[in-house]
Amino acid sequence: MLIDLPAIDSAMYGTLAPVCYLDMMVPLQAKCQDVRRTLATPSVKKPRGRGFLSSFFCCFGGNSASHQNSTPSSPITPSPVPTTDDTSNGTLSKPTQKYLLGPVRQQEMNKKCVVIDLDETLVHSSFRPVSNADFIVPVEIDGTIHQVYVLKRPYVDEYLQKMGELFECVLFTASLAKYADPVADLLDKWGVFQARLFRESCVFHRGNYVKDLSRLGRDLDKVVIVDNSPASYIFHPDNAVPVASWFDDMSDRELMDLIPFFETLSKVDSVYSVLKNANVCTMNHNSNTDMIDVNT
Repeated sequence: MLIDLPAIDSAMYGTLAPVCYLDMMVPLQAKCQDVRRTLATPSVKKPRGRGFLSSFFCCFGGNSASHQNSTPSSPITPSPVPTTDDTSNGTLSKPTQKYLLGPVRQQEMNKKCVVIDLDETLVHSSFRPVSNADFIVPVEIDGTIHQVYVLKRPYVDEYLQKMGELFECVLFTASLAKYADPVADLLDKWGVFQARLFRESCVFHRGNYVKDLSRLGRDLDKVVIVDNSPASYIFHPDNAVPVASWFDDMSDRELMDLIPFFETLSKVDSVYSVLKNANVCTMNHNSNTDMIDVNT
């Protein structure tokens, strides 16, 4: 989503159509064709009554520490590395780099890093009671406990298990930790996520919470972000595997269908060798779509 959370109106998602990665699996250089229906369309059903959810998940605590991340110096340039004032000699010391992730664990040394979004990518949450909710998470807001009803996207269990085998997995969401952390506890039964990053780890840029991959502390040519919101990866579009926004379509197969692609992606030397080609394909598809006469 635009701000990574379940209550943003779909009209704000932007015009980037999800990329047709499934057509690029074998061979990797094959020309992208026939965008899949599930990737081209956000959802068969429209989201239902999520205005209050928006105000909490996306805007609640808007003056929180997350806003310490200042707007980048240029529209697509990440925040500069901070410097430390050396009062002993009145000069600035060398820039000090503080990464969001710690050192790579020994068992993850040969794996690429995949950054996975939460809301509308893996789950859909609502304050409105849902009879078939997979989880009900209590969240405290201004001293009152509210129940959040969480639906799991179809095949999310199989997807997470496979991703944990192939990649160093990081959950990165613009949600507040008081909501996202307990959801992740219930969702990730296998301990797939080696780290969890929340809103305070985002860069607040032009009204959006952007996930700046350069701050992770990993080589960017070995980092992939899986997200339904183009705004989330605006700094690093060539690292992105877009997915369609999911709300409640239980026939959705996108996560399952993407597994073979990620199996292939995990074996390449640089993710750019695959994802840059896919982005070109997406732009060509968008251009062709714009030329279609809707009356024909």
